[in-house]
Amino acid sequence: MTRILILAALATLTACSRETPEALNNTAADSVGGPSAATTAGPAGDGATFNGVPKQKAPDYVGRWVGVEGMYLNIRHAATPGRYRLEMQWDLDHKGEFRGEAVGDTIVFERGGVRETLRPTNGDATGLKYLAGKTQCLTVKPGEGYCRK
Repeated sequence: MTRILILAALATLTACSRETPEALNNTAADSVGGPSAATTAGPAGDGATFNGVPKQKAPDYVGRWVGVEGMYLNIRHAATPGRYRLEMQWDLDHKGEFRGEAVGDTIVFERGGVRETLRPTNGDATGLKYLAGKTQCLTVKPGEGYCRK
């Protein structure tokens, strides 16, 4: 009999300590400014909410990118997720290796004491005639860009 009472008490405590899907939805609605019909409880046990819009996969820029007049950019994954190793020749006289970090859909790195950003663009945005019309490119600044072959 004691065993049954203990099990009943544990079951009651467990049931009372869990958030209901309504509570999860209300919490999500409060954080984004109102209720959403698409908001539902996340996968069992994770306590997260899903707003009906799948998370986009981060862009994968790993590989070789080519510029003009021998310019190139090689991007490799570093040991830490979201970090990259960049090997580049950015003009006729300068080349080097740099550490990059993913920030949104860009890669930020420091070169010569200046913070630079690789942004996804098309060839026209690079400002380089040779890359015009290309669709998959990364641009640092006008006149410095690299595109996939």
